[in-house]
Amino acid sequence: MTELKNITVLGTGVLGSQIAYQTAYCGFDVVAYDINDDVLEIAKSRFDTLAATYKAENVAGAAEGKADAALQRITYSSDLAQAVIKADLVIEAIPEDLGIKRDTYEKLSEVAPAHTIFATNSSTLLPSDLKAFTGRPEKFLALHFANHVWVNNTAEVMGTTSTDPAVYRAVVKFAESINMVPIELKKEKAGYVLNSLLVPLLNAASDLLTDGIADPEMIDKTWRIGTGAPVGPFQIMDIVGLTTVYNISTQGGEKQREFADYIKKNYIDQGKLGAGVGEGFYNYKA
Repeated sequence: MTELKNITVLGTGVLGSQIAYQTAYCGFDVVAYDINDDVLEIAKSRFDTLAATYKAENVAGAAEGKADAALQRITYSSDLAQAVIKADLVIEAIPEDLGIKRDTYEKLSEVAPAHTIFATNSSTLLPSDLKAFTGRPEKFLALHFANHVWVNNTAEVMGTTSTDPAVYRAVVKFAESINMVPIELKKEKAGYVLNSLLVPLLNAASDLLTDGIADPEMIDKTWRIGTGAPVGPFQIMDIVGLTTVYNISTQGGEKQREFADYIKKNYIDQGKLGAGVGEGFYNYKA
């Protein structure tokens, strides 16, 4: 098994940028890929913000130059073939849309080196939903991160019946090497471990809102006071990003589709996409 040294991350959104930066922070060379150069310019600003955050939150070594050094290990590409030309591992963190993922993997399978391992960060699709598009199902699995990876440092590793056990072990080792705690799933499960616990909370919160029982602030306040949790469900949604929440909700049942319509009309269509842009259910601009 080839040592995983050169890492490419597909997608530079909220979580993709965190995965790429954390990997570079731990000494790996990283290529950050996205669909065009304009998106990559936004990504550079995200990486600068992450470097500042690591310093502000006193992540080990950040203030001594490690945060800035990580930025120098990241290169950028909007050319898929160029982005993966040296890749030992490609971590896909693109939108939760089966069609987009299918098209990306079909293109990726044609241009990536034969030894390259593919890992999806999808939080809703099973790796078996995607493996047929990869051209290398034995070198494909899920590697799912939690938001704020430098603090909430779980990495859920989930293979399919086709995944080579040696590939699985290599990805577990990689997760450890970037200071994650590998969560090894024994078989496929929609939602993995983390979202199997989290999604029922978010669904209950969305039902309370769309049924007119309480507003987001009151729901979050109740959860924080009643459980001691640092944030409530709508604050979590803001962190995840409302576009992702919307995409996932449109794939759910009637109540979830009603919630998707609600947030599209009242938030997304007004540019309120979550904490990443300064406003979602809450206003973060102040």
